[in-house]
This record gives sequence, structure tokens and C-alpha cells, in this order.
Amino acid sequence: MTRPIIAIVAALAAFAFGHPASANKIVGQASVIDGDTIEIHGQRIRLSGIDAPEAGQTCWSADKKPWRCGQEAAFALADKIGRAIVHCAPAGRDRYRRTLAQCRIGNLDLGSWLIRTGRAVRYYDRAGAYRSDEEAARARGQGIWAGPFIKPSEWRSKRRKSL
Repeated sequence: MTRPIIAIVAALAAFAFGHPASANKIVGQASVIDGDTIEIHGQRIRLSGIDAPEAGQTCWSADKKPWRCGQEAAFALADKIGRAIVHCAPAGRDRYRRTLAQCRIGNLDLGSWLIRTGRAVRYYDRAGAYRSDEEAARARGQGIWAGPFIKPSEWRSKRRKSL
């Protein structure tokens, strides 16, 4: 075969089998496990760079009324996703063997949306991808930023120590 024909065959193969960079993407309808964890095709995916309150966690409103912020985060995420197709780009695994990934619905980054709406905080966001989202939610007093709350990682740590 000549070089032009090899190039054409290679291009057609890449088109037919997908681009290698997209081969590791996880795509499908998602079930919400909690405010920062979803499942697609039986695979647990933790949204990278964020931490949502735990299901049993309580936060307080500006007028000091308790509310189930963890449960609300999970319900809001489920409502936002609905039956949409979610596209996740894996970036590793956490200590529980869940896939860590940035997930989107169309152009909407779900992690960014959760933080911007005050339903999650930044977590191991070393690149600072969600810094401005968190600063904006805090400045508006949105969601968990409306009143006092314990960061989800601290809440889990205290809970483990009390068990």
C-alpha cells in the first residue's frame, strides 16, 4: 500500500472506532447515589473536585433553622439530570474504588453547577477549577452558605470518631 492509502485507511478506522481520547469516557443515563456520586451502567462515579453534604447531614439557614442539606443536594442533582445523557471524563479512582470524573450534561459541568448553587464545596480541587463558583455561592449566601454548616469532610470525620 502507498502512504496516502494507509493514511486514508487509518483515518477511516479512527472514525469507525472512535477517537482514542473518547474511548475511556463513560456515557449514559445516570442514577444519583448522593449529592456527589452517580452511577452509569453499574459504575459508581464520584464527581471530581467537589464534596456535597452527606445524606444525613444537617445545615442551618440564615435564620438558624436546620435543613437536610445532604438530602437536598442529592434530590437537586437527580432533578437536574432527569433522564438526560451524562458524559463523564474519568480522571482516576478514589480510595473506595469509585471512578473520579468530571461529568456533564451538554455543556453543563455538574460539579460546577452543584458548587455554584451552594449544594457542594470544592474538594481536592488543586487546579482551582471551581474556585470562582464557590466564591460566588459564598458571596450570595446561596445554599449551604446561607448559614453555618460543617464541611462534608469534617462531618464525616466527626461521625467516624463517634461510632
